[in-house]
Amino acid sequence: MTRESSGLKVQYELRPHKQVERRMLLDAFHLLSLAGFPIVDYQYTGLGSFYFVDFILFHKLLGIDRLLSIERSVKHRNRVEFNKPFDCVEIHVGEASEVIPNLDRALKHILWLDYDEILNNEMLEDVRSAAACLGAGSVLLVTVDVEPPGEPQDGPDEWRAHFESQATTYLPANPEPTYFSQSNLVHVNLDLFDRAISAGLGPRTGIAFTPLFNFLYADTHQMLSVGGMITTDSEAALVDSSLLRRAIYFRPSFNTPPYEIRVPNLTRRERLYLDANMPCAAGWTPPDFEVGVDEVASYREIYRFFPAYAELLL
Repeated sequence: MTRESSGLKVQYELRPHKQVERRMLLDAFHLLSLAGFPIVDYQYTGLGSFYFVDFILFHKLLGIDRLLSIERSVKHRNRVEFNKPFDCVEIHVGEASEVIPNLDRALKHILWLDYDEILNNEMLEDVRSAAACLGAGSVLLVTVDVEPPGEPQDGPDEWRAHFESQATTYLPANPEPTYFSQSNLVHVNLDLFDRAISAGLGPRTGIAFTPLFNFLYADTHQMLSVGGMITTDSEAALVDSSLLRRAIYFRPSFNTPPYEIRVPNLTRRERLYLDANMPCAAGWTPPDFEVGVDEVASYREIYRFFPAYAELLL
């Protein structure tokens, strides 16, 4: 599914796992603000499509008023402009590769390359470029589809061929045959991001990448979001002393397994009942209806970030 078609096929506002991810990111940025990072003064750059969900949340709940949306489809220019939620949102019609090298280096940035496609060379080059350009204190996030590439009947040989054609520069030399097994595809994506970031940082002195996020979730396809901060020693020390390190979703390394967002299927009444008992003790289940221990445990982890949906009759 390309980004253009996903905007037409997927109701971005009604993806509960994605919304939990967004709310966790908001929580993280609040914690970084408390640690001394001036998030309100950052510029947010993302792929807004014509829903602009991230832009609305970051503007209203973080106070960010420098907002740049990258829209790749000239075909939807009018629809994107029509749905622009605030006057402070600037829209660039074109590729992320055109925008990233020209981001204002006097500012700190949150750059979210929120792709809906399977990883390809263009994305890796965008990640490398961002790591080369973003100033210290800036946050880089990237999301990709981590379903097996190709056709349903394909296997490790075809998956290897895909990554060899789309990520040749960043693949490890002589990977083991199991490197391209289905169970390792998430790790393949993480490894390639790590290598692309390292390539971008290579020429820079005194600059590193400090991982912060590593989410895995599925509303339709399985998606992976990886993020962290461009740091000098001073920014790394602020992160290390921040409350973010205590967050359940915090991931300090690409070698740490992703935080898997699991949203149990609950009715509104069940969710309200569970909310009234949160945070519950380990092993607790409600006495009034049947919900498993694992589902309650999953809900306990995400209830603060769970979006509330309701039908409005106008």
